[in-house]
Amino acid sequence: MRTRSVPLVRTAALVLTAPLLAPVAARAADLFAPRPTAQAPAYTDWSGGYVGLEGSAGGSYGAYSFGPTTIGGRPVPPFKSGDSTGRSDQGKNATTATGGLFGGWNWQAGPWVYGIEASLDAANLKRPVPSTIAGFGYADATPAFNIVRAKTDLYGALRARLGYSFDRYLIYGTFGLAGANARILANYPDLDAGGQTAARRDLDAGGQTAARRDLDYVGFTLGAGVQYAITDSLALGIDYRYIDLGGSRRFPLGAVPGDAGGPVTTRASFNSNQLFARLMWFPDGLKVPPDPDETAPHDPDNGDTGRFSLHGQTTLIAQGVPGFRSPYEGAQSLIPHQARQTTTATIFLGLKLTDSTEVYYNPEFSQGFGLSRTLGVAGFVNGEAQKAGAPFPKLRSNRYYVKQTFGLGGETVEVPDGPNQVATRYDAERITLIAGKFALGDFFDGNIYAHDPRVDFFNWSLWGSSAWDFPANLPGFTQGVYAEYNRPEFAIRAAYTQVPKEPSSDVLDPRVFRRAGLNVEFEERHVLPWLEQPGKIRIGLFSNVGVSANNRDVVTLTQLGLFDDINDAVAATRRPRRKTGGYINLEQALTPELGLFARASLNDGRTENISFTDIDQSFSGGLSLKGKAWDRPDDTVGIGAAMNGLSPSHRAAFAAGYLGLLIGDGRLKYGTERALETYYALNLTKFVTLTFDYQFIDNPGYNRDRGPAHFFASRLHADF
Repeated sequence: MRTRSVPLVRTAALVLTAPLLAPVAARAADLFAPRPTAQAPAYTDWSGGYVGLEGSAGGSYGAYSFGPTTIGGRPVPPFKSGDSTGRSDQGKNATTATGGLFGGWNWQAGPWVYGIEASLDAANLKRPVPSTIAGFGYADATPAFNIVRAKTDLYGALRARLGYSFDRYLIYGTFGLAGANARILANYPDLDAGGQTAARRDLDAGGQTAARRDLDYVGFTLGAGVQYAITDSLALGIDYRYIDLGGSRRFPLGAVPGDAGGPVTTRASFNSNQLFARLMWFPDGLKVPPDPDETAPHDPDNGDTGRFSLHGQTTLIAQGVPGFRSPYEGAQSLIPHQARQTTTATIFLGLKLTDSTEVYYNPEFSQGFGLSRTLGVAGFVNGEAQKAGAPFPKLRSNRYYVKQTFGLGGETVEVPDGPNQVATRYDAERITLIAGKFALGDFFDGNIYAHDPRVDFFNWSLWGSSAWDFPANLPGFTQGVYAEYNRPEFAIRAAYTQVPKEPSSDVLDPRVFRRAGLNVEFEERHVLPWLEQPGKIRIGLFSNVGVSANNRDVVTLTQLGLFDDINDAVAATRRPRRKTGGYINLEQALTPELGLFARASLNDGRTENISFTDIDQSFSGGLSLKGKAWDRPDDTVGIGAAMNGLSPSHRAAFAAGYLGLLIGDGRLKYGTERALETYYALNLTKFVTLTFDYQFIDNPGYNRDRGPAHFFASRLHADF
């Protein structure tokens, strides 16, 4: 394969740099009492001018659509370049970096903020159109090549902003005008004259082209964002914008050779989805409210809010991988030389109906893709990357459930307000029932040192027991019932939930009495006498019945020649089958600042995994240390390692070309997949954390022919 030399340092640098006052005076009790001090506002005053920098590494997408198009006066079907999502888009693994300058002015009336902003951004957006499109006469050419490439390298926008300020946050919406340039390059080789090789060389290397057209677009933009004042003059933010630049006038674009060819004329329309990390400077300063009481940066506590709870979070992860050994690529291989960005924003709503009944609802926006479209590594390197990624913010109702608690007397426990928790009081001994939609990881396999990719480890095999094939749709949620018996010394919990209709499906199977998942966990709590530090041991078992294929059967059918492609054998032989397994999970404090975690998990390995990832055995562990020793008590540094494996029959299937949930190189020289990860979480404020992360993966996708690979990432996480 053709590779480019991209220095490791360049990739690391790209990713790590990508992330009116209303005083109220109290009435005097008597004329001689001193005047009370005015109450400080509960929101930041954002009024005045500001300038800033914004950037995106793999978080901006663009699509060019062409049509109506004619060749020699003959109409051909409309075609488009795609939006970096489809298998037919040859630019799906290209990294689009966008960034530039912006500035604006805000006015403020109470908590309401309005203003105007201008921005100018450079980009390297490139989107090819493959030869497989109909009408040009190249649909059957093998291998496919690019006949058109569209490029944009400059965006500009003038937008109005309207927002609401609370605490140190500003949440806003935007609308306005946007513009961009575009350069359309085309080459139509004469295949009879052997022109395909030259065409591939010309378009891929930027050489001589048969036609070029420069276009300028002006259209509209809509968007939204959030920003947080980290000091009295600096703010960090996340800004999303949708840009629709409409269509161009008809223009000529070269000529297709041959008797069925002729001059090409077309029109091109363009739209883009962009998401930026931003750093803003306010020269005249900001008026910020006093800080609330000290709380953990990832779990803000605003006290007892009565029967209602409202919290939120947003997380942006930019991650890149430089070059590595890659002698061949399959349909689900890890691709070198790329960067990607993912973003989520979640609202946690809670309501206490009675003293023992609560309901919760979590709408969530997510945008972006993991590296290689979240493929190529079994223990994937970004815990926020979803198999249901999108180039635009996709809204899902990820959780909605009712929670009923039955107190059994004895001691009581005060539970503060937090995400998905209304402030309340429970009996220490209690039974809890939950019904609705949730993630099994909300209740099972917990670990305070390694369980949340928004605040600790990124790697799937470090924040979870990765051989546990927990039932879930593509974003990781399911529907069902959950029960827990809790005592101070231990807890026993179980869940019965839906499974996906087939492996890696976003649709959950409604036949819950025939196809479902059963998960059981025992949690023991202790204090080690010689350390006098708390710890927990969790032991979990699972048994899922879902539609899957038997690994050994599909290998045998393919070897006998009954199927040319093992994936056809998989599709033909899928039926309801049971998969069982279990895990053990250790969480142990060694000192008040230092904690140890370890996990081991295993499943039977006989059938396809249906939900999580392609792992049959996994072992992981590591340490988490708070920064008290260097006067940064809210910072965290973590280091962990993991080793993943496959059963013999699962290895044979991948060696024969099987495509799993996440991996599939088309062939396999088996070796265990090993991961090392370290991160530093820098606590900027009580509610904003900036993390820098490095991972080393040996044998990605269990393939000794590939890698090792180095991954660099930054993460911006904020709670409110």
